[in-house]
Amino acid sequence: MERSEKNRMQVLCGCGETTRRLLEAASGIWADYPEHPFVKGMTDGTLDHEAFQYYMLQDYVYLYDYARVFSLGAAKAEGEQSMRCFSRAVSLILDGEMDIHRAYMKRLGISEERAEQTKPALDNLAYSSYMIRIAYEGGAAETAAAILSCALSYEWIAHEMERRNPAASEHPFFGEWVRGYTGASYCEGNRALIALTEELTKGYTEQQLEALEEIFVNCSQFEARFWDMAWEQRT
Repeated sequence: MERSEKNRMQVLCGCGETTRRLLEAASGIWADYPEHPFVKGMTDGTLDHEAFQYYMLQDYVYLYDYARVFSLGAAKAEGEQSMRCFSRAVSLILDGEMDIHRAYMKRLGISEERAEQTKPALDNLAYSSYMIRIAYEGGAAETAAAILSCALSYEWIAHEMERRNPAASEHPFFGEWVRGYTGASYCEGNRALIALTEELTKGYTEQQLEALEEIFVNCSQFEARFWDMAWEQRT
């Protein structure tokens, strides 16, 4: 097994049968993430700051819709524990993950007002609209499947960046991004999402699992397009 594959499985350890199935379905898409020029630029520290600024603004807008998907998951959840898990995730996004963005915007001289006035690019809008539609039309498990690709892939990408460049987490500019997605709080949140997905899919039929696979693969493809969008700074 290649080192990158070992690293992927190490990061995603604790996955149950359903989560592993989803990951295997999208493994070919995920393999390309660390090879993307945007990600490679962060890994070796050569990424243009203007491109990173564009990415941070688009991701800032995206995270609000991402949090809304979690909120819809809480509304769809039938048990207290599931509802609490979705709700905690909203807080982790708004008071944790978005802190990374706010810190970078301060360093880049971007006001919060400007960030909130940013229009989502079409790729961004298509991705968030798809997740929100899944959350409205599906149940809590379908909502979890839509969320997982973003949550888990960022953890894996950040760890893979460290594997490829041990100094990546200490880079004076991009290191904060790496540390944010390899940090204990973020990773613990992902373990909770994995456990939630496994709980919600107990007793799922083959047809239901295939539907979850489709959602997860689609969101993984949207993740790839998000990196393309950031690299090309699409409008």
